[in-house]
Amino acid sequence: MSFRTPLGRVRGLGSAKDGTHHWWAQRLTAIALVPLTVWFVVSILMLAGAERTAISEWLANPVTAGLLVMLIVATFHHGQLGLQVVIEDYVHTEAWKIGLIVFVKFAALLFGGIGIVSVLKLAFAG
Repeated sequence: MSFRTPLGRVRGLGSAKDGTHHWWAQRLTAIALVPLTVWFVVSILMLAGAERTAISEWLANPVTAGLLVMLIVATFHHGQLGLQVVIEDYVHTEAWKIGLIVFVKFAALLFGGIGIVSVLKLAFAG
């Protein structure tokens, strides 16, 4: 039994089955951000007032650098996904919608890449 109209069946219209991946990606990045953010905030609070050498040693630890890179990736990917949903829902001109989505994706890649390179540079400077 099909719930599609005869015209919809002829035109091939129906569920795009496209939003599930986006929805899951946003939920998974949100779940990943909870422990990563808690770890980061606690680490920064523990390093408050520390000497530069202590912070450099903390950053030189491969676990710390890896967690910081994961935090950066998850943050920018989650933000990009959320902004894409907002743009898709509230921008009605197709050209503006596509342009803004491309801009947001490139901005997330640019700033995420800068963050990752910065962490790696600091981690391997020691």
